[in-house]
Amino acid sequence: MLMVHVDQFSSTITKKGRSKIVENYDPTSKTTQVNEALIILTSVEKKDELSPRNVSKKAADEITKLARQVKVNTIVLHPFAHLFADLSRPDIAVETLKLTEGELVERGFKVIRTPFGWFNTLELKAKGHPLSRVARKVELKEAK
Repeated sequence: MLMVHVDQFSSTITKKGRSKIVENYDPTSKTTQVNEALIILTSVEKKDELSPRNVSKKAADEITKLARQVKVNTIVLHPFAHLFADLSRPDIAVETLKLTEGELVERGFKVIRTPFGWFNTLELKAKGHPLSRVARKVELKEAK
């Protein structure tokens, strides 16, 4: 995950991506736009397929920690397959994103999840403090 604390963020759908899974979106608004938020550019990897629920809980823990530090209540989960080469199956990625969204909503955050499987334009105005750009890799502990 690459987490970016922003003043403004905008994502506009341009066309379908190469994924076999393409989520629907509201055709009247191809654009997701927010102010004062934590943007989570995230991908799900092959090894995450072992336990999407546990991965989503650990991801939500990391997101929650940073969101509370920077005092943000709005979180945007944005699929970003460009972070890693060994990606999970698309259905597992969507499941993991939905589980992460649910975890964050249960913790009281307003969560916006941009649709999976689309190319899009991105505009953001990031803040410039020490916690404004944070990367985290969430991994499950291997059984011994």
